[in-house]
Amino acid sequence: MIENTVTEPGRRHRTIRLLPSMVTILALCAGLSAVKFALDGSLDIALAMIGAAAVLDTLDGRLARMLSATTKIGAELDSLADAISFGVAPALVLYVTVLRQDSAGWIIALIYAVSIVLRLARFNTIMDDDNRPDWEREYFTGVPAPAAALIALLPIAMQSQFHSGWWNTFPAVAAWTVFAALLAVSTIPTLAMKSVSVAPQAAAILLVLVALAAAALVTYPLILLMVLIGLYLVHIPFAWRSQRWVAARPETWHAKPAERRKQRRADRRRPDTGESRLRLRRPSD
Repeated sequence: MIENTVTEPGRRHRTIRLLPSMVTILALCAGLSAVKFALDGSLDIALAMIGAAAVLDTLDGRLARMLSATTKIGAELDSLADAISFGVAPALVLYVTVLRQDSAGWIIALIYAVSIVLRLARFNTIMDDDNRPDWEREYFTGVPAPAAALIALLPIAMQSQFHSGWWNTFPAVAAWTVFAALLAVSTIPTLAMKSVSVAPQAAAILLVLVALAAAALVTYPLILLMVLIGLYLVHIPFAWRSQRWVAARPETWHAKPAERRKQRRADRRRPDTGESRLRLRRPSD
């Protein structure tokens, strides 16, 4: 009886620590299932599977941190699952849908899959660097693998929504796939979700937008996906400018993102003098 009371909490704790890995396995299964549905001609479901894998991928890491269940094997499993769900699976979906029209299509699919693997390898290397300043953790280097997968599959979403057109021709899909691969392996900074905060006065607007997105998810899911991809691409120049602004001002490195935004607004209101353009400071008295 005493032995049972001692071992039961330990067994329950081990089960809880497995939850993040379970979510990762679900994401892996969703990504691979996208290939099956693409082979069956069910492009809507294939896109939904990749989207579900992306959502699950954002949950497993957060769940591991919440439960204090981060493990080395969990990190390795997550990286391998991402390589398959967002590298191999989208490449195969694109190939069986459009890229196999030309003999060069397989090369395009390989370029995309290898780019995602390289992006994940670089991400793991950066994460192992404990000497990075905290502000760099607020930005990704290049487009994350889930976002790159959804960007690459945009022509498939347009084909499913609007049927055939220039967007699902081989040249257009091949060029767009290479573009998504370049975004993944580039050094362009993109915002991490944990660095995004909403001002209290904008909370009501955000709730309305969430409600509209929920309605669109039920009625026009592919249109919603296209809009989200467009918004994500539009944010990249702003993220690049924000990262450059922070990198040039070491005094803001330990400030919170909201405090930095206040300082940027104050800088914009300040008159644009030669000293401000050259980032010169007046000598103290």
